[in-house]
Amino acid sequence: MTLPNGCDFFHFEREREMCASHLPSPASTSSLLLTLSTFWFSALLVQASITRHYKFDIRLQNVTRLCQTKSIATVNGQFPGPRIVAREGDRVVVKVINHVQHNVTLHWHGIRQLQSGWADGPAYVTQCPIQTGQAYVYNFTISGQTGTLFWHAHISWLRATLYGPIIILPKPNASYPFPKPYKEVTMIFGEWWNADPEAVITQALQTGGGPNVSDAYTINGLPGPFYNCSARDTFKLKVKPGGKIYLLRLINAALNDELFFSIANHSLTVVEADAVYVKPFDTDNLVITPGQTTNVLVKTKPHFPSATFLMAARPYFSGLGTFDNSTTAGILEYQKPSYNSSVSINNKQLPLFQPTLPAITDTSVVSNFTNRFRSLATAQFPANVPQSVDKRFFFTVGIGSIPCPQNQTCQGPNGIKLAGYVNNISFVLPTTAILEAHFLGQSKGVYTTDFPTNPPFPFNYTGTPPNNTMVTTGTKAAVLPFNTSVELVMQGTSTLGTENHPLHLHGFNFFVVGQGFGNFDPNKDPPNFNLVDPIERNTVGVPAGGWIAIRFLADNPGAWFMHCHFEAHTSWGLRMVWIVLDGKLPNKKLPPPPSDLPKC
Repeated sequence: MTLPNGCDFFHFEREREMCASHLPSPASTSSLLLTLSTFWFSALLVQASITRHYKFDIRLQNVTRLCQTKSIATVNGQFPGPRIVAREGDRVVVKVINHVQHNVTLHWHGIRQLQSGWADGPAYVTQCPIQTGQAYVYNFTISGQTGTLFWHAHISWLRATLYGPIIILPKPNASYPFPKPYKEVTMIFGEWWNADPEAVITQALQTGGGPNVSDAYTINGLPGPFYNCSARDTFKLKVKPGGKIYLLRLINAALNDELFFSIANHSLTVVEADAVYVKPFDTDNLVITPGQTTNVLVKTKPHFPSATFLMAARPYFSGLGTFDNSTTAGILEYQKPSYNSSVSINNKQLPLFQPTLPAITDTSVVSNFTNRFRSLATAQFPANVPQSVDKRFFFTVGIGSIPCPQNQTCQGPNGIKLAGYVNNISFVLPTTAILEAHFLGQSKGVYTTDFPTNPPFPFNYTGTPPNNTMVTTGTKAAVLPFNTSVELVMQGTSTLGTENHPLHLHGFNFFVVGQGFGNFDPNKDPPNFNLVDPIERNTVGVPAGGWIAIRFLADNPGAWFMHCHFEAHTSWGLRMVWIVLDGKLPNKKLPPPPSDLPKC
């Protein structure tokens, strides 16, 4: 038996709401239950892992927020888009059909994509875009991951509206390494733009200055009560008292902003980050960068409280340019059988408690929070951090400049154009896919393999900025033999001001073995690296005016994008590509591309 959109028995109970639209009429319920029971028993006998099929139609949909209606790109008419639900070990097959005028690709953020690099999604890196009227089937297996990830468009700024959750449940008969939650709730942070985000970035790239900012932050697509004309567009989470435990799956899908998040009068217990279990810790405020996911437990009050509680998020601003200094909020409401909790009790309005969020520039709060993360590091969930290193890299990351074209006025500092860089190179996307060029041995004219392992122009990276802020442009990749253990130090710079940069690595998880402020010291800092239980992530913030050290094993052949997850910085060129070569065994090689791989 097959239920549409991945609605099979293994998550039928947990995902009842998602699958409700696919259920038959009550008259045939008994037949359905009998069929489900037969299917469940047969599936247990055959195998635990299954294939889950989804169909994503990219369509324009009219959506109204802030009293403005606009046509936006959506998946299946939903904003945010539909969730993908699977178990660890399952294969996921998503047919994407593009009905809009924009070229489209989708990225399954955080999925390891072992031997399925053709399904990773970044435009002109692993694939050419899906053109209007065309389709592409993304086919990948979820391996060794449990928790929360998300999918989003990976071309230009289309991920402003094209995004949704990926929920990875444990294998059958497996359990969470924390108390079983009474209920699980997904909360995905995003942004709302009255303008067309594609027009915003097009204008910014032409003028060379910073792009305009969004008009509101959102929770599950809803701005909340602090924005004009949005009182009704507020996310509400109704909970039951009595010490019940709720698992909140938090995702930051915003384009350009790191966010603080807090719930008034409730503590959060962090239990997972980027689909990796962590040593649980309690916090009143958390920080989540674009590209990161964090699962937290919230325990309800023992008795029904005479109040409701705000859940609020606002930006952490660490450096350059302008930003949207506003707050999105949802409402945590307690349910009581004889009471309509959304209005009043005994005709009296309940008080509404607000959380205390850190100051928007409070880097110390961000640093202290980030330093608390540790991998669970148990026999069942080990932290397999590489203990030895084959290759070491030192990358500077920051914002510099490139010359303004002749006969043009540019809006960057001193009349130049802003440019993101890694090791002084502002990466230019090619016009054909790097992975296909690599696989066919046709890299000439597409990319070169001379990406520098160290900065070509050393300077006091976090001190007085250099007089020359110019960087070079190019399409360069760094090549790694299969199974190379890598240590990479990423040093934030002050070229045009310090800023926190959330760096995302495709195709791999990595271990954050060290971090600090100021300039990295290759003699003093490595002895303090954590090689026992460092946090394992796919996206990490390079601190403003500081550095971070990561380790990973290059065990996944292909072409893998690494970039800042601020879309403005990625658009400016703060990105690069790793080429990981094939291993010797057949199952350690990149397989040929699928027959429907889009053409440029």
